[in-house]
Amino acid sequence: MRRISRKKRSTLANRAIAASAALILGGGGLVAVNVYASAGEGPSGSSPPTRTQNAGSQLSTIDCPEAVNGLPDVPDEARGEVDRELAAMDTQITDAYQQFADRKEQIARDPGLAENAVLGPLRSKRTASLDRIGIAIGRAGERPTGLESLAGCSLRADDSRGGNGGGRGDGNGGPGGGGQDDGQGQDQGQNQGQDGGQGQDPGGQDPGQGQGQGGNGPVAADFVDIQSVQPNVDRPRQRRGASRGTFTTDCGRNENGKFNPDNVIVAPGVSNGAHHMHDYIGNQANDAFASDDDLANGATTCRNQGDRSTYYWPVLRLQNGQDEDDVNADGGGRDQNVGEIQTPSQVTLKFVGSPVGRVTAMPRFLRIITGDAKAFTNGDANANASWSCTGFEDRQLTDKYPICPEGSQVVRTFAFQNCWDGQNTDSANHRTHVAFAQENGRCPNGFRAVPQLVQRIVYDVPPGPGFAVDSFPEQLHKPITDHGDFINVFDDRLMKKMVRCINDGRRCR
Repeated sequence: MRRISRKKRSTLANRAIAASAALILGGGGLVAVNVYASAGEGPSGSSPPTRTQNAGSQLSTIDCPEAVNGLPDVPDEARGEVDRELAAMDTQITDAYQQFADRKEQIARDPGLAENAVLGPLRSKRTASLDRIGIAIGRAGERPTGLESLAGCSLRADDSRGGNGGGRGDGNGGPGGGGQDDGQGQDQGQNQGQDGGQGQDPGGQDPGQGQGQGGNGPVAADFVDIQSVQPNVDRPRQRRGASRGTFTTDCGRNENGKFNPDNVIVAPGVSNGAHHMHDYIGNQANDAFASDDDLANGATTCRNQGDRSTYYWPVLRLQNGQDEDDVNADGGGRDQNVGEIQTPSQVTLKFVGSPVGRVTAMPRFLRIITGDAKAFTNGDANANASWSCTGFEDRQLTDKYPICPEGSQVVRTFAFQNCWDGQNTDSANHRTHVAFAQENGRCPNGFRAVPQLVQRIVYDVPPGPGFAVDSFPEQLHKPITDHGDFINVFDDRLMKKMVRCINDGRRCR
């Protein structure tokens, strides 16, 4: 498992945490968007949204349908082989993106070269992978038809030009947010942020020009001054019988420097399945090859040893020209992720309840992904992570990075799904076994409320637009691609304590 030593952090990263950060989500957790979410998903069976095509753009990307969403239910016997082929298709896109980047000037002069040299060969490889997926499913059940329709990809320009900067208000609570009773993390509707600073160029560059990441993004238009964003966080509605307690677990900030570009949930058994580097806290046995037994017996950074859960998310890097040890490694420079990895100044892991009733225990080894690592090409339907600044957490962004004022720190928040189907710890697309509560706070039919993980990560970075999260190369480091992953490895005793605390309205650690 790769461990990367950090270089000395910027002296500007030593600013003190703002006093308001101690509020820990203010009065409550963030409101989750009322949609299913998975890293790497879009509307089932549909192609990504059509955008302006411009192969000669300064910053363009390869746009492919997300194959997992076009698949039928995958039999358990076929899931391993299907997961490996889906991961191989991600690698095919990564390789094609590199070819496109290497030939960008030639393609700008001769757009037909994109089809002949990049997209055509990519389509052939995807067709072969989809055929193998069909065969694997057919061995255990009925072979699906029509998978070849998912093979085609196109070139697309990065059309973020100014934008409204507001994104959606995925937050609830936070300083000034008016959340009640630690918030119950439910979605009471998707609130449109209102950005008064439309079309700003905070980086002093043309928004179409690539910043950082060697021309791979982000661009100036991906940033907005948080002070120009209007408050967009609603107070949650609490109903009689709500489970108002909270349970907080302390698992550190990845002081160990544990990273890898694997994703044991989406691509088990595949090295570099994520094509970007993850921070890990909690379970230290986590890599692509970790089994449930490995996780159950793994060491943990959590203060309470009854929590051996694994919590991971894409690293955040400064675009300051400083290289890490992964500059020539998978998940790092080979996948267009460069810059100085930042250790969070604070990580808060809080479990909250339901605004309408009691919660039940999560099953051990339940896997949940929130957000969409491919939201730039898939669209924002499943973009649940949000961005803000300490002191301004009543203003939440999904599609912009915040520029925080001096003395304020960057905040990433992930509200995970809080409803479980009562049967499965995972599903073929890693999403249908869990769901967000509906607008009325109740779980969909057949689902039951479980403690909701609300994850808050704070960074002390220099003011300005000089940072980005790691991403798949073709996702261009867009803030909307942020996502978080969680595997529940609480022991039974501690899980029961969590449920009692939440249902009894207490605040426990």
